[in-house]
Amino acid sequence: MPFLQFDLLPDLNKAVKAMGFTTPTPIQVQAIPHALEGKDVLGSAQTGSGKTVAFVLPILQRLLKERAEDHARKEPSVKAIIMVPTRELAAQVETAVRDLARFSPVKCALIIGGTSYHNQVQELKKGAEIVVATPGRLLDHFRSRTIHFRDVRFAVLDEADRMLDMGFMPDIRRIMQSLPADRQTLMFSATIPPEVERAVKEFTKGAVRVSVDRAQSPAAGITQNLYPITLDQKYELLIAIIRNAQITSAVVFCRTKDRADMIARMLTNKGFGVVVMHSNKTQAQRTQAMDSFRKQKQEILVATDLAARGLDVTHISHVINFDVPQHAEDYVHRIGRTGRAFSVGDAITLMTIDEQPFVTAIEAFIGQSIPRAALPDFPYRVPPLLTTWKPSATSGFRIRRSIARSSGRRFGR
Repeated sequence: MPFLQFDLLPDLNKAVKAMGFTTPTPIQVQAIPHALEGKDVLGSAQTGSGKTVAFVLPILQRLLKERAEDHARKEPSVKAIIMVPTRELAAQVETAVRDLARFSPVKCALIIGGTSYHNQVQELKKGAEIVVATPGRLLDHFRSRTIHFRDVRFAVLDEADRMLDMGFMPDIRRIMQSLPADRQTLMFSATIPPEVERAVKEFTKGAVRVSVDRAQSPAAGITQNLYPITLDQKYELLIAIIRNAQITSAVVFCRTKDRADMIARMLTNKGFGVVVMHSNKTQAQRTQAMDSFRKQKQEILVATDLAARGLDVTHISHVINFDVPQHAEDYVHRIGRTGRAFSVGDAITLMTIDEQPFVTAIEAFIGQSIPRAALPDFPYRVPPLLTTWKPSATSGFRIRRSIARSSGRRFGR
């Protein structure tokens, strides 16, 4: 059914139509009615499934209704706090809020690190009712008393699992404990590990649980392939795959910032249009890189897991894991950068034999084997193993020694 089923106010229906939305996604169908009723909600769905709209629309609807019923015309104050793990995701959520509120008087402020603190104070003074923030900078404003929580009616924890993984729990707890007890709390997360379960018990009251698909499953429409390769040929294979694949735009994920810089330089030297993003970059550099990639001025974004969550770019055709992620959940989030909003995409992972245990954990987590593949005509020095490898107690040592002899160097160092 169309968005009309939610009985939204005319200004919101107009904004939804202007954004090109016609039919709500499954997570929106399940979460929005409960949120409109004022219930706490725990929503679980894959990235790219429309979670942002699922919590922004109910907040706007209730704020606008309360505003219409408030004949006293009080001074605007912060009514909703939306916390997210990264600056990039915060900027995207803030854009979504502004787009959905474009025909209403509701104002929004973006509170993140790496940008002007003074400008943020000025935005708050202009009467922002919704604040989208990263936890650390939000807590800075609260301690400086440039923001007050006394009128907050809504609290959102978006990408809750990622925020807890990144060590934000102390800041989040301090903020949540400072909010009014009668607030409505909405939590959204791609996965529901034990840490999130504990947060749900601590921060919500009888939260209604809504879920779309298994939390561990990659989004439908993503074709996954795993390319076994020796370490000494990994860079060579990456270039060959990029040249061979029909790439509209691609994200190459690396484990470290130094490696991301190295790969970016290498691909640039090979003639590819490349931008790089990681935590050592200034906010201005990160914003410029994302703008260039989003506008398709550059075809490849090389990044650490900083970009794995909330990177909402619909034209990404390929995700390439140069390094196998060490945590199974991160694999799902990385490859979720393609196949956005139920479209299609390719996820390619390069795997050395030392990374096999990580792959085994990923396959157990997602409940399926990732097909092994080899690139035709690539000059492999060691033939790739295209079946799922189940090591014995000694097989790992024998294979390592064989590969080391073939490559002329110790493998995996």
